[in-house]
Amino acid sequence: QVQLVESGGGVVQAGGSLRLSCAASGRTFSRYAMGWFRQAPGKEREFVAAINWSGGSIYYADSVKGRFTISKDAAKNTVYLQMNSLKPEDTAVYYCAARRRVDGSNKLLDYDYWGQGTQVTVSS
Repeated sequence: QVQLVESGGGVVQAGGSLRLSCAASGRTFSRYAMGWFRQAPGKEREFVAAINWSGGSIYYADSVKGRFTISKDAAKNTVYLQMNSLKPEDTAVYYCAARRRVDGSNKLLDYDYWGQGTQVTVSS
């Protein structure tokens, strides 16, 4: 069993930055792929970024490419999402997810564990 706890959300002005963290429990974390998704009010949950177990393969949604960076610290069992140049349309609840596979994925159904989410609000 893996438990995921996100933190780092908040309110920021457009153009600002935030760093989200996802702390994972479970000794097999290092062999899991991780992902970040987000869900805005009235919209479906969508893919943001994913990283494979080694950190050697990273994927981004086109909407965040060049602005967001996903990274993984296996020693700390933590995944990060650095978000720069934030826009009002980035406002959403951000979820961390873990997949019992080594390869990352942009599909919600490929992930086995989910955190409770952290709110990110970008004001214009």
